[in-house]
Amino acid sequence: MMTRIVLVSARVGAGHDGAAYALAERLVHHDVEVFDFLDLLPRSLGRRLCDLYHRQLEVAPRSWDWTLRALNTAGPARLAARAATLACDRLRAVLGDRPDLAISTYPLATHALGALRARGTLTAPLAVYLTDPSVHRLCVSGVADLHLAPNPDAAAQALAWGARQVDVAAPLVHTRFRPATTVERSQARQEFGLPPTGRLALVIAGSWGVGQVAETACDVAASGAAVPVVVCGRNTALRDQLLAAGHPHVFGWVEDMPHLMRAVDTVVQNAGGLTTSEALAAGLPVVTYRCLPGHGRANAGVLDRIGVVPWIRSTGDLAAALAAARPPAFAALPAADPVPLLEKLLDVA
Repeated sequence: MMTRIVLVSARVGAGHDGAAYALAERLVHHDVEVFDFLDLLPRSLGRRLCDLYHRQLEVAPRSWDWTLRALNTAGPARLAARAATLACDRLRAVLGDRPDLAISTYPLATHALGALRARGTLTAPLAVYLTDPSVHRLCVSGVADLHLAPNPDAAAQALAWGARQVDVAAPLVHTRFRPATTVERSQARQEFGLPPTGRLALVIAGSWGVGQVAETACDVAASGAAVPVVVCGRNTALRDQLLAAGHPHVFGWVEDMPHLMRAVDTVVQNAGGLTTSEALAAGLPVVTYRCLPGHGRANAGVLDRIGVVPWIRSTGDLAAALAAARPPAFAALPAADPVPLLEKLLDVA
């Protein structure tokens, strides 16, 4: 009989869901179900919470920095964790008969599952997959049996926030993100209508296309070191703005991101989450530039400190960074597969 694993994520951007579904694909010998935490909140609270966060990043991004700083203190963090328990009734229902393992990729889901675990309602082991290079207090639960961190720095942060056990595992990305051959590179450029020669820099800002994306595209073009290829995600207004400004290579939502990454030479990102992991898996050098406040700056600091992704802080340094960008040594990246680490919890249970 197959073991039953419940994964709880959230459609906040694409990073949490990306990790959840990549993990579900790898747990092939188990019965895996993925649930969205926002759908488990009462009434339309989940949708409103997601819309508020999205709007905050668009209109007042610096306020997100202030919000995260507040939540990084004990009192507000406890209130947020308590608010997450609003999903417990529906979460208990979707858990159904005793699962063999519960996994969270989203902080509020972590605390809702932790609350059920503390009450004895959830008796299965609880694991937390940390999706960002930097770890916020709210991402950690002292009730969880295991936290998986994407790098040793994140692991140390999780332990400092009270995690019981932390292992370092390779970031979860789809297996189609891999280095391209010369033939694949030429084919990808042709299929996306990109120049057959010259350096191309993929400018990307997550599924929502938030941040100073237009400014970044202009800075990359002005640097002379690469031609910008901009992905706006679901931000159609940004796409229209860039096309009107004369940028020739602008895309909205891209279904086949692995194929597009085969066409470019480097990636310029602003948040340090899923996109960075995908680009590194594709063998591409990555730079952080004009990063988002809050988690963007925190992630940029860690990635720069551990020598994986340089944080470029000025337009004057951008040209040199793009010209010199090389893929990091893979020895600097964690190689442990997260699946065996999680399956150990099943053996213990």
